[in-house]
Amino acid sequence: MTDAATDVPESFDATPRWRELSSIDRRVLGVLVEKAKTTPDAYPMSLNAITTGCNQKSNRDPLMHLEPDDVEESLDRLREWGAVGLVQGVGRVSKYRHYAYQWFGVDKVELAVMAELLLRGAQTEGELRGRAARMEPIGSLSELRPVLGSLKAKGLVLPLTPEGRGHAVTHAVYLPPELEKLRAQYRSAPAAAPAAEFTPPSRPVVTVPASPATGPPPSPVNTAEVDSLRAELAELRGQVTQLREQVEELAADQRKADEELRTLREALGG
Repeated sequence: MTDAATDVPESFDATPRWRELSSIDRRVLGVLVEKAKTTPDAYPMSLNAITTGCNQKSNRDPLMHLEPDDVEESLDRLREWGAVGLVQGVGRVSKYRHYAYQWFGVDKVELAVMAELLLRGAQTEGELRGRAARMEPIGSLSELRPVLGSLKAKGLVLPLTPEGRGHAVTHAVYLPPELEKLRAQYRSAPAAAPAAEFTPPSRPVVTVPASPATGPPPSPVNTAEVDSLRAELAELRGQVTQLREQVEELAADQRKADEELRTLREALGG
């Protein structure tokens, strides 16, 4: 029996058992988690649907071109490790579901963050918040940071840059050579400035002297407010980008559903 709210079988061992995964295994698991949250009506998923999800062009980095055989081999490995299960009695087509909640030992929002990292890799906090919010509500960075803190404490998320503006993180599910290469890339990049340089305790207020020709001076310019507005504008731009990606994903899902319906009709002699 399965708990529909968490997609975890009641008899599943509650001890986290996650392990390092190859890029294909990470993509397959990430797709299963993502689709369970974003398109629950199409979940559990068939092999062809998972393959399509792995190869889609939105919400993926890097892009992949996997064959069904590649995905099936990955599913066999993930089943052996307890991260994925085969669903019996769902039509004639085999379907798969994830057991990632217990496999990672995480809650709903933590799993959304993990899924986004599995699908895209290293990201800044701002990017991660906007992207993971399509799976679970994360209203601001102040809501995301405790989630990241919990995942870091569990060893599932690793910092790549110092905390502060532009703080970048990634998951810990890489194979060791991949993780070392990624860390080397961030070590060679210019270091991000600490948060204090961008958000000091107090900021000077700039005033403009009065001029007889122009009348009274304009209101003082609070540079902290300007910085805040710029940050809000950047976040809004990120949300627009996310909305565009979601529209592309919905269109791809619609095309997939149309294709599956056409195939079903042909099989039924329609």
